[in-house]
Amino acid sequence: VKFLAQRAGMELPEDGRDEAAAHIRGRIYEANREAARFFHRCLYSEEGKNALAYLRDRGLTERTIKHFGLGYSPNSRYALVRQLRSLGFRDEEIIRANLGFQGRYGSKGALDRFADRVMFPIIDLRGNVIGFGGRIMTDQKPKYLNTSDTMVFNKSQNLYALNFAKNAGEKRLILAEGYMDVIALHQAGFPTAVATLGTSLTTEQARLIARYAQEAVICYDSDGAGVKAALRAIPILREAGISSKVLNMKPYKDPDEFIKNLGSEAFSERIRQAENSFMFEIRILRQDYSMEDPEQKTRFYQETARKLL
Repeated sequence: VKFLAQRAGMELPEDGRDEAAAHIRGRIYEANREAARFFHRCLYSEEGKNALAYLRDRGLTERTIKHFGLGYSPNSRYALVRQLRSLGFRDEEIIRANLGFQGRYGSKGALDRFADRVMFPIIDLRGNVIGFGGRIMTDQKPKYLNTSDTMVFNKSQNLYALNFAKNAGEKRLILAEGYMDVIALHQAGFPTAVATLGTSLTTEQARLIARYAQEAVICYDSDGAGVKAALRAIPILREAGISSKVLNMKPYKDPDEFIKNLGSEAFSERIRQAENSFMFEIRILRQDYSMEDPEQKTRFYQETARKLL
């Protein structure tokens, strides 16, 4: 409402609580912006050379790295905190932005939330940095560490790279699983790729997609987990009024691997061949039944009929 009022040149009455909350949100946006700049600078420092090599080894160009504002969080629990303090941010603000956390066992002040990770800024539709995803470069778990919900960020209500995809002028979005898949797709010439943020597709995200697209091509990993995620996403998209198709990436696991091996044109062809989501559901359902057994065959037809209701 405030955004629309500003655009229309109208003034909204505000009480003290509104002003205080707006001030806190503004400081979180500012802290995130400065953190993104810091991480990006660190990527090109001596300390970030391994992270930069990792991104280059994944096939990313300098243009792509800069376009997505990728960065590196130093292997320290004080690097970002010190930087933000030098810019006038209080520890309370750093913790509210989830860029830091309160240290334990007698430690004083905030500690960096992210350390020794490749950093992916998450940007909203107005160009604000609202959070981060951080990927470890070893086999250590968890592989990804994401910003927890804050006053400006809710992972179930945002989509990675939608700020770019919405400007592509297409009525179809490609729904991928992770940051690197989306970035690889954009670099390969598919600027409508987006991803959920460490969660299964939510109703809120489907409604967000519906604002910019009439169709979604589900491009999840071709393994069992990817198939299950696609089956969960299809009814959510359908409920939001979005038609969907499911892309087959076999024999490769994900879009990044597929494009590296077969190229962009082959991926475009797979999009054209993407399977209708209802037929995909039926095909996967059929795998649970033996068509040679009359009883199981009947149950399969009954389940299929229920889906048609």
